[in-house]
Amino acid sequence: MTAPASPRQTLSRPSLLGRGLLFFALWLVLIGAAPKDWPVGLIAAAAATWASIPLWPPESRLSPTGLLRFVLRFLPQAVVAGLDVARRAFARRIAMTPGIVTYRAGLRSGMAQGALCAVMSLQPGKLPVSCAASGEMRVHCLDSDAPVTAELAADEAAFLRILPGDRSGA
Repeated sequence: MTAPASPRQTLSRPSLLGRGLLFFALWLVLIGAAPKDWPVGLIAAAAATWASIPLWPPESRLSPTGLLRFVLRFLPQAVVAGLDVARRAFARRIAMTPGIVTYRAGLRSGMAQGALCAVMSLQPGKLPVSCAASGEMRVHCLDSDAPVTAELAADEAAFLRILPGDRSGA
């Protein structure tokens, strides 16, 4: 029996180049396009490309349509939730019932589940405090009387559209 090929061995040169260019473009957007910064940017892009190979294996796919739909859902939701948190912070009488809600995610333990927890933590008023291998998540929320589990299920469904065919979490 032979050992499986390493992800570093299965990535094609065009794919590597594409990732490198993507990371370099990100560098240019974040730091600026001054030519004096390009050498450091190229080194950073090369390092990011090298590190991305085991973190984002070549067989992993992202759905551009799913990503766009997720962003279009996430941004307005984040603004509304942020305004709600601000309203509660400045209210004379704070109408909230903070608590921990348990939610069972469809993703098994792994990078996809970790990414889901990270994305959910960006929503004001909700913060995942634990993610178990079984998919059970404990989420602290400002208003446990609100339909938090339904919101988390909708967030997960939107997130899963980004990962076509990859529900394993690996």
